[in-house]
Amino acid sequence: MEFWVFIKKDMKLRISISIIILIFVLVFLIFYKGLKNSNIYIPTMKTETSIPIFNAISFDKNEILSSQKIFDGNQYYLVNIWASWCAPCRDEHIFLMKLSNKKNIEIIGLNYKDKKGNARSFLKELDNPYKKILLDEDGTIAIEWGAYGVPESFLIHKNMIIKRIVGPINDTSFQKIKEIIK
Repeated sequence: MEFWVFIKKDMKLRISISIIILIFVLVFLIFYKGLKNSNIYIPTMKTETSIPIFNAISFDKNEILSSQKIFDGNQYYLVNIWASWCAPCRDEHIFLMKLSNKKNIEIIGLNYKDKKGNARSFLKELDNPYKKILLDEDGTIAIEWGAYGVPESFLIHKNMIIKRIVGPINDTSFQKIKEIIK
């Protein structure tokens, strides 16, 4: 009888261990499958859409500017959403400086959820590529543009968004912008 009791306890132990291992394998497989799926969400925005109409406070003069007065129909503009606390914004700054030397494009900065003093220090350190800088203290203007983070840029011509650059401007996107604005 002792033998059967031992076998019965051994069977319970084996079944318990098997169940625990099975649960562990199932959880592992679920997490592994989840890691393979991309959860990056990039809002889609069709190019050739009209620019949003908005009012914003000027960075330097504290005056309210209307988007309708900022953008002239025949000029190329690059609206760049940036912040001093944004590390990729530092990486793209050299490309913005190169673009600011082009005569056929005007760069408009949208300072996103930033402290004005920090933004001034950022521009003092790296130089200012922007023709105008607008404040977006609560992020609502960036939302109107369809942006979901910083940096993000929109190339505009004839009051239409013709190209969107999600993330920092790099050499590839810089070359594409140069080709478009020729």
